[in-house]
Amino acid sequence: MQLLSPSRRFSDDAYDKHGILKKEIYEKELARLEEELAKLQRTITDEGLRIVVLFEGRDAAGKGGTIKRITEKTNPRVVRTVALGKPSDRERSQWYFQRYVAHLPAAGEMVLFDRSWYNRAGVERVMGFASAEEVELFMHTCPEFEHMLVEEGIILLKYWFSVSEEVQEQRFQARAADPAKRWKISPMDLKSRELWAEYSGAKDDMLRYTDLPYAPWRMVDADVKRHARLNCISNLLEQFDYSRDLPPVPDLPPREWSHDDNRTAKPHESYIDRLY
Repeated sequence: MQLLSPSRRFSDDAYDKHGILKKEIYEKELARLEEELAKLQRTITDEGLRIVVLFEGRDAAGKGGTIKRITEKTNPRVVRTVALGKPSDRERSQWYFQRYVAHLPAAGEMVLFDRSWYNRAGVERVMGFASAEEVELFMHTCPEFEHMLVEEGIILLKYWFSVSEEVQEQRFQARAADPAKRWKISPMDLKSRELWAEYSGAKDDMLRYTDLPYAPWRMVDADVKRHARLNCISNLLEQFDYSRDLPPVPDLPPREWSHDDNRTAKPHESYIDRLY
């Protein structure tokens, strides 16, 4: 049996023959982390924290699945997701960062950006939606913008989900075969398959300008979705000194049943068909 790395939580028998954490262990660990997220959520509201978390990476890297696990058991009024679509003509005429500023958190909120202002350094650059001048301006002003956020007291975390070309193609093929997931493959996704090298170059340039001491990039190995989710959530939790106490058990006094026999029931035809 191999020795555990300093950071590895489980021994070898927790993994299957492919080196992937077994499902039952993954689900148990995910449940534990969800409980920790509930504790963090309470600290966010009690201390009025303002947190921004950026999720970036190639198509099919698993960003959305990780965001879903973070938000699944948390309060959407405290932990909310921002996933902006194509900018309108009006938004394109604004200061580039303007439409993102509108979604920044108030006190007691954590905002998860499923793609962010880094669209300009990635898809807009590679697909030709932004000029070379616009990209260069972004590279020089993004550090200033993020420095302003941090100086204002906003906690900024940036995660890049790194996936190999082979795994990305496997996920595209799986999505194409699943009618319920085909919507995830956009014309942009199909084009990105042809531009792997161009996206790699854009990523390298972006990191040179924006991997900052006050806002560093945190790289997530995303070839195994289970591992990427657990590693990302664990790292997110490690960034905060939050209360480890569970929320108190609410006091539920004995219920007084009304037994309202005089209430007029709705007619049977008001109900939808009971197919199940």
